[in-house]
Amino acid sequence: MSESVKYLLDESRLPKEWYNIVADLPRPLDPVLHPGTLQPVGPADLESLFPMALIAQEAATERTIEIPEPVREVYRQWRPSPLYRARRLERALDTPAKIYYKYEGVSSAGSHKPNTAVAQAFYNKEAGVKRLTTETGAGQWGSALAFAGALFGLEVRVYMVRVSFEQKPYRKALMEAWGAQCVASPSEETNAGRQILAEHPKSPGSLGIAISEAVEVAAQHADTKYALGSVLNHVLLHQTVIGQEAIAQLEMAGDYPDIIVGCTGGGSNFAYDFGDTGHLTPLVKMHTLGSTFVPPGFHAGGLRYHGMAPLVSLLQELRLIESRAYAQSSCFEAGIEFARTEGILPAPEANHAVRGAIEEALRCKSEGVSHTILFNLCGHGHFDMQAYIDFQAGKLEDRAYDEAELAAAFANLPRVAAE
Repeated sequence: MSESVKYLLDESRLPKEWYNIVADLPRPLDPVLHPGTLQPVGPADLESLFPMALIAQEAATERTIEIPEPVREVYRQWRPSPLYRARRLERALDTPAKIYYKYEGVSSAGSHKPNTAVAQAFYNKEAGVKRLTTETGAGQWGSALAFAGALFGLEVRVYMVRVSFEQKPYRKALMEAWGAQCVASPSEETNAGRQILAEHPKSPGSLGIAISEAVEVAAQHADTKYALGSVLNHVLLHQTVIGQEAIAQLEMAGDYPDIIVGCTGGGSNFAYDFGDTGHLTPLVKMHTLGSTFVPPGFHAGGLRYHGMAPLVSLLQELRLIESRAYAQSSCFEAGIEFARTEGILPAPEANHAVRGAIEEALRCKSEGVSHTILFNLCGHGHFDMQAYIDFQAGKLEDRAYDEAELAAAFANLPRVAAE
């Protein structure tokens, strides 16, 4: 029996196409609505924010979309990424389960985010765009877009959620090293930011607020477009290189997953809502906490968003996937256990997937079954050391969402007529 711990693909096995799950859904996604008319948006409605190539991918229904060679050329710097068998973790848990993890922390920015940042920067450069604006929570996405902007000669301005801006100064430094500008959000630079600060001068910020600021700036400048690191169809499309590689690597291992685990954030009821707090973006049908809701300052900043990707929401609604919620303390415990067995310290966001995988492995132990578990270790925690310092010192609190604030956010959901 092989005792291999890593499975590596040659660069020649790098995927040539992205996979579009929309082609295989049992029903189409609900339409995106214009924030002013509440009618379905067309390509022209999105041109102020995105280049036409990405707008086309957002609405695409074909099963595969070719990856441009300049994008694949950059991907080769870290792709195909390694697949690991977590044998030491298996032994520590005394589980009959087999645990594999796809490790995306080998990218230049240390996470999976460059998979779409590079693609978005390429298409914007092709369209003659000079500058990109975006938001970032923990800083993983802002770092990735700063890296991609440097490669393609684009200016990048990042609005970083204020609580993360203060928690993670090294992320800001990394973005600036790649030539990007990083601004704490909410800021005085935009109408959206000033309105929030007028009501809440000490606002910790949120991804919804930061999105409003980035969208506002992009919409006001003809040479500027907006880039988003999650939620939208084309972003999820670009991340499918991970799964395609994992399929090939598990074939090398002679295995196939019974359970797949990934981390994601936000979402409650299934409703149309704005993607941002300032209500500048189109409305999408998604699981949401309400666009005006500001989550507490948990350390997994990349998950502090009020909504969920429409595609992920639909998959959940169709019961093709299931979701679980974990408090941050148990996730950091899982991350420490993973670091002490596998040697990699995960990002706080990735700790949620580690926790999910460990729970499934322990379930296999209690039931006496040997399932194969695959999870995506989407980034390392080397820029999140203050979070680990706080955890080790017992300073992290598990805080429930404020029910009154949730109720107020739900009450402000836009009223969309039933079809």
